[in-house]
Amino acid sequence: MKKYKVGVIGATGMVGQRFVSLLDNHPWFELTVVAASSRSAGKTYEEAVAGRWFMPAPVPEAAKKLVVKTAETDISEIAGAVDFVFSAVDMKKEEIKALEEAYARAECPVVSNNSAHRWTPDVPMVIPEINPEHIRVIDSQRKRLGTERGFISVKSNCSIQSYVPALHPLKEEFGLTKILACTYQAISGAGKTFESWPEMIDNVIPYIGGEEDKSEREPLKVWGKIHGGVIETAVSPSITSQCLRVPASDGHMAAVFASFEKKPSIDIIKERWAAFKGRAQELGLPSAPKQFLHYFEEENRPQTKLDRMLENGMAISVGRLREDTQYDVKFVCLSHNTLRGAAGGGVLMAELLCAEGYMK
Repeated sequence: MKKYKVGVIGATGMVGQRFVSLLDNHPWFELTVVAASSRSAGKTYEEAVAGRWFMPAPVPEAAKKLVVKTAETDISEIAGAVDFVFSAVDMKKEEIKALEEAYARAECPVVSNNSAHRWTPDVPMVIPEINPEHIRVIDSQRKRLGTERGFISVKSNCSIQSYVPALHPLKEEFGLTKILACTYQAISGAGKTFESWPEMIDNVIPYIGGEEDKSEREPLKVWGKIHGGVIETAVSPSITSQCLRVPASDGHMAAVFASFEKKPSIDIIKERWAAFKGRAQELGLPSAPKQFLHYFEEENRPQTKLDRMLENGMAISVGRLREDTQYDVKFVCLSHNTLRGAAGGGVLMAELLCAEGYMK
C-alpha cells in the first residue's frame, strides 16, 4: 500500500521525539515533516534535538536531515505536504486549541496528544479498543469547521489508560457503579528524566496539577455516546482518584477499587479480561497488542520495570485481583505512559482512522 505522509508538530519535545521514533519504519506512515517553535526552525532535526534526545534508540536516520518547520507560521506549507499531523506541542491551552483548529481548517487532519480539545463536544477522544465508534462524530465536526478532510481527534490522558481498559469489559455486563483509582505516575509524564529532575530521586510527590480532575472526568467522555452531532458524557460510574508522582522513569500504575450492580466472581472477571478484544485487534492494526489485557497470577506483579514494555509498551498489565471489604473488588494495573498513554496511543488512533477511511 502507498504510505501516508505524516508530520509531527512539537517534534522536539519528549512526546514529539517518541512520535518520531515510532514512525521510523512504520508500515503505513512515512515521516516527511517535523515542526517545532521558532527556536528550532531552520535547523536539521538532528541539530534541533542535540543534547536533549530522550529516547533509548538514536535519532532515526530518516529524521535526522529533515529541516524543522515553524509549527505556528508554516501551517499552509505543512498541510500541503502531508496527509495528516500528530500534535505534541507545548503551549498554553487556548493557543493549542487555535493552532490545531488552524491545521484542521487547512484540510490537514490532526491526531493530538494534547488535552486542549478533549472537552470540545464534537472532537473524539479515543482509546481504539474501547470507544472506536466515537470517530463518527468527525462527520459533524467537519460540518462545523467547513472542511472536507480536516478534523481534530485526541487521545485521553495517560493516567486513565492504566485502569479504564480493565474496567471496560465489565462495565455493561455487571453494571459498574463506582471506582476509586490511585495512580502512581512516572516522571516522563511530566516530560522529565532523572537527570533533569534530580529532586525526584528517592522521592514521592502527592500532587500532579490537574491530573485528578482528568482521571475522574475523562473516562465518562470515553464511555459516552454520540447524540445530536456531539459526544454526551456518561453519567456513571462515579469516580474518585488520587494521583502521585513516583520515582519511576516510565510507567503509570493504578490501584483500583470497583463496585457493581451485579458482583462478578473473580474467575469470571479473569475470563472477561482474557477474552477481551477491541476494534484495534479485529482490524489487526500494526501498533495494536495481540492481547490487550494481560493478567499476572504472581502476587508481586505487574511491576513497572519488568512489565511496562509488554507487547512493545502497548498492552495493559493487570494483577492482584481480589475481593475488597469496602468495594466489591480491587486490583492493580500498569501501562506505559509515553507509549500506550501518549505517542503510541496516538499512532494507534491514527491507524484506526486510516483503516476506517477518515484519512482519505
